Amino acid sequence: MQRRLGAGSDDSGTPSSKESIEAKARRQAERRARKARRDTDMSSRERSKDRKRGGQPGHPGRGLVRDPDPQQRQRLDPPVECRGCGGELGETQDRGTAWSQIWDVKVVPWRTEFALPQRKCACCGKITTALPPGGLVNGISFGPVLNAAAVALTSYGNAPTERAATLVAMLLGQRVSAGFVDRANARLAQMLTRAGFVDALKAALLAEPVLTADESPVEVVNPASGETDEQACGQEPTDEPTDQDTGKAVEKAPGKAVEKTKPGSPHVLVIRTPDERLVWLSGLHSRRHADVTAFLRSYTGFLIVDGFRGYQTLLTCEKPVLAGIQQCCQHICRRGKGVGKLGPGSLQSWAKKVIDVLNQAHTAVEAAKARGQTALDPKLLADLRARYDTAVEFGITHNRHRPWDGDGNHPGYKLANWLKTYADQVWTFTRHFAVDWTSNAAERGIKPAKRHQAVSGYWQTDKTLDRWCLNQSYLISARNHGLTVQEAIALAFAGNPWLPPIALPTLAAA
Repeated sequence: MQRRLGAGSDDSGTPSSKESIEAKARRQAERRARKARRDTDMSSRERSKDRKRGGQPGHPGRGLVRDPDPQQRQRLDPPVECRGCGGELGETQDRGTAWSQIWDVKVVPWRTEFALPQRKCACCGKITTALPPGGLVNGISFGPVLNAAAVALTSYGNAPTERAATLVAMLLGQRVSAGFVDRANARLAQMLTRAGFVDALKAALLAEPVLTADESPVEVVNPASGETDEQACGQEPTDEPTDQDTGKAVEKAPGKAVEKTKPGSPHVLVIRTPDERLVWLSGLHSRRHADVTAFLRSYTGFLIVDGFRGYQTLLTCEKPVLAGIQQCCQHICRRGKGVGKLGPGSLQSWAKKVIDVLNQAHTAVEAAKARGQTALDPKLLADLRARYDTAVEFGITHNRHRPWDGDGNHPGYKLANWLKTYADQVWTFTRHFAVDWTSNAAERGIKPAKRHQAVSGYWQTDKTLDRWCLNQSYLISARNHGLTVQEAIALAFAGNPWLPPIALPTLAAA
């Protein structure tokens, strides 16, 4: 219990927002100790005494530039009293004119009424009415600005629907209902589906040389119930027992009843490019291997993951096409820090050696890239790998039979054995420079789902989760290609949504 309470974001998968008081105090004490030993070693959250506030030298800055053609020009009365000595100032003391601009937004309610001509057919007698932009005849509908605001606040800003309706009224001066906010998101999803956005995004992702993936559990109030995983995936239900990890049928033990596979907990899967240009979020009924890897089965590039075993099926299937897997080294470092604290004494120092070797390998790769090289020096790589293997073997040998008060084997043995089994995947980034050494891009891509759940608490159904994932994928990807959220929403509602360009693979060059 003490060990779990003391685990923090630096040595486990616990996010910093959920760290215990003890873990936060420990990390702060460690930062102070590092600072005392070496004054230059400071956390990015701590401000140096010599550092001034604001942008630092070399920062490009994002200041406002004077508008040469403002909408309004106004001349103020000249000053009549000196701010220095209080003396009078007259016309004879004019010294030119300075300038100042105030940028603001004026929200003006705008209501347009359309006269809709009607004509009666001479053949069948049916009366046909001209359709207005909103498509509603003899009624009132909200325009693109209010629809964009509703979508931006919920799908991008993660505000609950009722709160979003309140914010629209506060900011734009027009009362709307929570139902309108929900329908606006539904209309965006419909427009994206009609335009083939998902197919275009999948094609663009499959053409990328490197992708990174991650998954996270989410709360759905009314998930698909009464279905087996086969039904949830659109397959015929079966009475054959299945393996919970692989989803493959297994033989029934003699004399034992067959249990149908029950649906797992809902998850959100994110697949993203390492430079974060494209992101695809997808709702899953469960974390079964077959569900997680369904889209990636035809992917031929490199995949960066966090250690989830399901991705290994992409290499062990009947006809694997994946170029390779890179295990996230940041996850390894966190696990290594956790093992290093277990002891006894300095026995688990092998984990820190593994962390140091991986950091040195990353530094060497970045330096080689800066020099325009496409591969590490073979002798350097062999030396780094030998040090890694030696440290891992030490961890296996000295933890194989070590007693442990938790479940299963000692964490040191588990980690060392895992590092040996997937050693080639840990070192992929040293052989292929196009591959990043972490899955941080995917972890950042999964944060919107966690943030939405923290604010709203849940999704009502699988359908609303899928719709949220679709809208998020569109808005984030479009924004990362230079569009504003408002522009992306306006294009979609106009029937011409942004579609991702397809990049040509560059693995051979890398």
